Amino acid sequence: MTRLEELEYEKMDPAQKALHDEILSGPRSRIGGPMNGWFRNPELGSLLQKVGAYCRYHTSLESKLSELAIIVVARAWNQTIEWHAHQPLALKAGLNPEIANSIENRKLPNFDDEREEVVYQVAHEITETRGLSETTYDHALNILGEKTLFELTAIIGYYTSIAIQMNCFDVKIKEGDEPHLKE
Repeated sequence: MTRLEELEYEKMDPAQKALHDEILSGPRSRIGGPMNGWFRNPELGSLLQKVGAYCRYHTSLESKLSELAIIVVARAWNQTIEWHAHQPLALKAGLNPEIANSIENRKLPNFDDEREEVVYQVAHEITETRGLSETTYDHALNILGEKTLFELTAIIGYYTSIAIQMNCFDVKIKEGDEPHLKE
């Protein structure tokens, strides 16, 4: 049971309806995951959805790399909904299924692509140590460049925030959907 009752559109106040419509007017095609919580504070929810849309659709990272970072965060926080939503997107974007399987099983993946490897290293190190060593930073800066590395940390931070919200408010996968994250 989730800790936040799902709000029906007809019962939302004008600010909540405006946020609902704002979310659906962008690149997202549905309301789900953490968004029900955002309706509790539409002003903050609007800011979060804008940051999320930017992180997901408008950074210089190709989709495969963004989704890789997101599933590393999902695994670190045991966030089933994040995993359920983004692991298929990572595979669709071209991530090798063996890499996703290794992440799910908390094993070090084998990479053929240097950019994938550095995205994994950065995301994994940040989620494990809450920081980034000089060695990893220098390597990532060399491979990704300053702007892309900054965007990668924003993606990691945003999806960490979302994982915390969904874990704290006990957001569940809709009944009938099977979770895709092993405990």
